[in-house]
Amino acid sequence: MSLHADTVTRARAWLADDPDPDTRAELAALLDAAERGGEAGLAASAELHDRFAGRLEFGTAGIRGVLGAGPMRMNRALVRRVTAGLADYLIATIPDARARGVVIGHDARTLSRELAEDTARVLAGAGFLVALADDAWPTPTTAWAVLHRKAAAGVMVTASHNPPEYNGYKVYWDNGAQIIPPHDGGIAAAIDRVGALADRPVPALHEARALGLVTSLGDDVRAAYLAEARALGVLPAAVDRALTIAYTPLHGVGGASVAELLAAGGFDAVHVERSQAAPDGAFPTVAFPNPEEKGAMDRVLALAARVHADLVLANDPDADRLAVALPDATAPSGYRMLTGDQVGALLADFLLAHAGPGPHLVATTIVSSQLLRWLAEAAGADYRETLTGFKWIANAAIAWKAGTGGRGRFVMGYEEALGYTVGELVRDKDGVSAALLFAELAAWDRARGKTVAEHLDEIYRKVGLFVTEQVSLTAPGATGLARIRELMARCRATPPTALGGHAVTEALDLSRPTGELPASDVLVWRLAGGHRVIMRPSGTEPKLKSYYEVRVAVAAGEPMAEARARGARELAALRDAHQALLA
Repeated sequence: MSLHADTVTRARAWLADDPDPDTRAELAALLDAAERGGEAGLAASAELHDRFAGRLEFGTAGIRGVLGAGPMRMNRALVRRVTAGLADYLIATIPDARARGVVIGHDARTLSRELAEDTARVLAGAGFLVALADDAWPTPTTAWAVLHRKAAAGVMVTASHNPPEYNGYKVYWDNGAQIIPPHDGGIAAAIDRVGALADRPVPALHEARALGLVTSLGDDVRAAYLAEARALGVLPAAVDRALTIAYTPLHGVGGASVAELLAAGGFDAVHVERSQAAPDGAFPTVAFPNPEEKGAMDRVLALAARVHADLVLANDPDADRLAVALPDATAPSGYRMLTGDQVGALLADFLLAHAGPGPHLVATTIVSSQLLRWLAEAAGADYRETLTGFKWIANAAIAWKAGTGGRGRFVMGYEEALGYTVGELVRDKDGVSAALLFAELAAWDRARGKTVAEHLDEIYRKVGLFVTEQVSLTAPGATGLARIRELMARCRATPPTALGGHAVTEALDLSRPTGELPASDVLVWRLAGGHRVIMRPSGTEPKLKSYYEVRVAVAAGEPMAEARARGARELAALRDAHQALLA
């Protein structure tokens, strides 16, 4: 690929604005190689084209991308530009935004501290009061701190569970939830209007501190969050908490908070996987720091086997997600991982059983299992289903509570990708408080003479066995993005009439808004027998995600193993038939 003149112009303009010597050198080397030509020049030209093909946009979790130079990568220049646009939009939208200020937190990834400090400096240069976390901490602590300090907005620098080469930037509105329309579009438009970064005052951090524009958020803030998280507990004090728990933060920032919260909740026998205990943005013991990925849980499962753990818990690197494994003698490791849908159903069943008088709400997303709807109906609770992303769950809960005149209580929400929030403390995923509540659930089950696995089977016998699977097609770069768009367009234009031996009874194209959901690039196919297939491009990763679900009624007295085998066969047929469409 030859280097286009417009790409060169944009790259040189970016180079002049970039405050980071490392990414300046990286971009200069690419330009030099492209201009020299040859095989290396062709590769450099293709790389430059990819990096300047657009700009990272807000998705389901803000801006996220691979670290590197250029507007399609995460870097200090991009973060300064995004922050300048955010500042302009806040000033135009919230009259007292500067005085209310912005809360900024960050995880322990590569460049996270630098990006957080750049964010603070640009906001201080625009006259904002900024509260900057002293050290890396969990994402839910930032979301909580926005409400705690009544800030105009919040920023969390994190790439959650992405590989080590990624970083990201999440924006919270003054309601403590991630931004939704019109704010995401308004911020994007404001970013487009930002001129040369050199025209923006960016004081040194020590200067902004001396002026009182930047203040610190330290352990006292984290302790206040943990105290409120402890208050979410519902387990009676008399219930025995003598569980042996194996835990890993996967080299992330959740370790200290989870250990303190579990101890405060009476769970003293917590064994931490030491090789993954310290925050480390290189994630040296895992190829992909996501508890859902193969191999990521190997070390904590081995620890669990050594200590004979009753329960295995893991957070992703920014501790907004929670993974759970249970003892299972038939599993190679001796433990069976639960899916996000299973953890969500268990938490909902447990919390609704302890919720007291209503009205109550539980919520999930369209790609999560349909199981929660059935549980809500059985418990007499309200139910909401939203687009993918916790920003939609949080805002749906806020709107629902307003509709009850403030009398209603949001019990919990979850999404199948291991994200849960309990109560109204944090309006985003919170893997820290969820760890405490799941430990309480396990203790409650033991007190009533059941295992957590038996509790899950209780749910299935009550409302049906729901079997789910998610398959991702990874297609990086501009070429991959084009492929994902082509597949969505093809399936949108010619939806199947049957899959896996079941007729498609309803084909929903959510690119056209419905009465309940805003427009989104999502296809939903409902099939006879309660089966379902959903397709959507990821908002944060170069993936096309497909979600499969079947529901199997469990006959009275039927062994669960037989029901599971039936469900697995039907799910495999559905998945294979759909994947053949994408080949």
